[in-house]
Amino acid sequence: MRLLGLDIGDKRIGIAVSDALGWTAQGIESYTRSNNDEDIKHIHNLIDKYNVEKLVVGLPKNMDGSLGPQSEKIKTFCQRLCHHKDIEIIYWDERLSTMSAEKMLISGDMPREKRKKVIDKVAAVIILQNYLDMINNKKQ
Repeated sequence: MRLLGLDIGDKRIGIAVSDALGWTAQGIESYTRSNNDEDIKHIHNLIDKYNVEKLVVGLPKNMDGSLGPQSEKIKTFCQRLCHHKDIEIIYWDERLSTMSAEKMLISGDMPREKRKKVIDKVAAVIILQNYLDMINNKKQ
């Protein structure tokens, strides 16, 4: 069973996919958004290509755990995304995932310009991997 991890922003969507066993997350791309219809079509194509059964979507929460306006935009987008696809959505607390991705890329001496191009993909990997780790730890 494959899962697709999404870090949805206003300009880009970071995308990661799990391996077939659901142990590891690999980054696919930082997709530059154009409009909701094209964005949804692109993600539907990835769902079909990788035979994805679940989406793990990063949900930005405030530090007190409440949901802000960006969370509502993401939920609305995901409702449209799943309108014609029968796929489960798991919302995952993404607080600090982008910061973790930034720290990881900085520690790897990646220049700022290159970081901007991949940070969303890395954040999607972190979101998906955290979810996979939680699931796999429960199985043990």
